[in-house]
Amino acid sequence: YAGEPYDDHGRFQALFEYASMMGELLDMDVVNVPTYDGLQAAATSLRMASRITGRREVLVSGTVGADELSKIRDYCSPDIRVEKLGYDPRTGQLDLGHLKSRISSETAAVYFKNPSYLGFIESQGDDVSRVAHDHGALCVVGVDPISLGVLTPPIEYGADIVCGDIQPLGIHMQFGGGQAGFIATRDEERFVMEYPSRLFGIAPTSVEGEYGFGDVAYVRTSFALREKGKEFVGTAAALWGITAGVYLALMGPQGIREVGERIMQRSRYTMMRLSEIEGVKSPLFQSAHFKEFVVNFDGSGKKVEEINKALMKRKIFGGKDLTREFPELGNSALYCVTEVHTKDDTDRLVSALKEVI
Repeated sequence: YAGEPYDDHGRFQALFEYASMMGELLDMDVVNVPTYDGLQAAATSLRMASRITGRREVLVSGTVGADELSKIRDYCSPDIRVEKLGYDPRTGQLDLGHLKSRISSETAAVYFKNPSYLGFIESQGDDVSRVAHDHGALCVVGVDPISLGVLTPPIEYGADIVCGDIQPLGIHMQFGGGQAGFIATRDEERFVMEYPSRLFGIAPTSVEGEYGFGDVAYVRTSFALREKGKEFVGTAAALWGITAGVYLALMGPQGIREVGERIMQRSRYTMMRLSEIEGVKSPLFQSAHFKEFVVNFDGSGKKVEEINKALMKRKIFGGKDLTREFPELGNSALYCVTEVHTKDDTDRLVSALKEVI
């Protein structure tokens, strides 16, 4: 920290610039100063929806990961009831029939991720948001910001609140570290006043042509309200916004589009190569994917745990074992391909799997 505005050394401006670029990427007006991580951002977004609507139930897509669902329940309990929705076992898409039968006048929000935790792209965003709005609920969407160079921003299919993790924006993993969350909305008082986190704005100073940067509506934050705050959000991860801001500035719209295209091309190539292996179904879901995808090994006669141990001996990290998290998917693993993975990486993985299976 460098203190508050009167002795700040550029931190406020850097975070304002970060929020401005995120707003452009998301096509949203307001983006908060980064908070802990994407899981907390999702949970806080749902609490915001509850306060805005005055309702105490949220419906969450059944393909949300166990860690995220656990965090959402932690933050929402005991004030808000969290219910899971079904999904199509063939495509992974949210079950609209179940949504329509389950949503009610008590529902504050419907939450889904796009791309989903299991990697496929949810193609029913318009329908989901329409059902939510018809019942007076909000539509909250979790998004991977790096995907927005090639995918439609959630606001275009009806999202009211958009959230996610900024780790993909130039932040190294560092043994699992380097995570921070974002929340974005339209510039409407009903949304802005429910952010518990800091929002930075720009304002003219007493010197003509000179501008300063500082908090917007600081009185609504947990920092100002303290024990009377609607919920607590700290700034432990806020400085990651500067890293993400530098990345966005360097990449620009063209660079973000190119990296998104590269990820989709490389993940598509990997899915196709894995599907050539006997006993392997890749991808499991019949939908378009971004960078993650589910690979099913039921036909191989081997367990994911067994396959991953054999891959590790060849210095390859296998896919995340989903057998406990999503037992209905059978003997499946979640694989991920990003811009750092090359054709040679994929070919080496395929060769190793052929040996193992």
